[in-house]
Amino acid sequence: MKKWSQLLRALPFLAPNLAGFLVFTLGAVVVSFYLSLTEWDLLTPPRFVGLANYASLLGWHRAETGWEPLDPEFWQACYNTLFMMLGIPPTMLGSFLLACALNQKLAGERIFRLVFFLPSIVAGVAVMLLWKWMFNADYGLINRALWTIFGVQGPTWLTSVAWAKPALMLMGFWTAVGGFNMMLYLAALQNVPKELYEAAEIDGAGRWSVLWHITWPMVTPTTFFILTMSIIGGFQSGFDAAYVMTGGGPARSTTTISYFIYNHAYELLNMGYAAAAAWVLFAVVFVFTLLNWRNARGRMQ
Repeated sequence: MKKWSQLLRALPFLAPNLAGFLVFTLGAVVVSFYLSLTEWDLLTPPRFVGLANYASLLGWHRAETGWEPLDPEFWQACYNTLFMMLGIPPTMLGSFLLACALNQKLAGERIFRLVFFLPSIVAGVAVMLLWKWMFNADYGLINRALWTIFGVQGPTWLTSVAWAKPALMLMGFWTAVGGFNMMLYLAALQNVPKELYEAAEIDGAGRWSVLWHITWPMVTPTTFFILTMSIIGGFQSGFDAAYVMTGGGPARSTTTISYFIYNHAYELLNMGYAAAAAWVLFAVVFVFTLLNWRNARGRMQ
């Protein structure tokens, strides 16, 4: 009875958040799942089609050249998303090394931290337009620098199928390496016991040995959190940069899953198909997160 009494007293304070969750989160999730089982163009009432959207997204058929996907654009979007997620490990490593450097007692260390964190707080569209100009093949700053310094003719970054994804990954690395991941690593580094470093110094351990055997293991929980959030964000990201800089091209080479969902929902008005793609994305994110959690939990025990 005491627990129920406490719950009743707390309920009025929890009611606003619970109402918001039920209406704007849980309600939207339930509606999106229902829409994934329908065919809806936003103009006519939804028509129930069962699992047809999922079958079209994930299905394969036998062709003259072998097995081919029913929707090659979706699988290309999956490939593009996974390819651009290859930037996660170097970004995490860069954030860790940068945090180690900024964790030292330096003159003006707060200014350095602000400078490196600045790309994370400036307007995203403005930064993307700036990088779009820098990647310009004719008068962009990057190609000019390559020609002036190395005598190399730079590629046509954003209009090349081979270079468009690496270009967006390069911009993403510059944006994220000094961002929230670096701040999380900084907080973790400041919680490493000083006694461990003092003992290592007495034993004559080198700088890299201390980094590998003390610093890196002590920030493992932070690394696990950053990796998990980066994987989730990696599957869901890619829309903003592609929309502003490439329009998903050239030849859909920068169309990620999120951009694919946007195209079907708001350009092709195929809302049911887009909802099904969103639920497939949710399932993939959930599985990867679960596997990462189990793997990391085993290592940290």
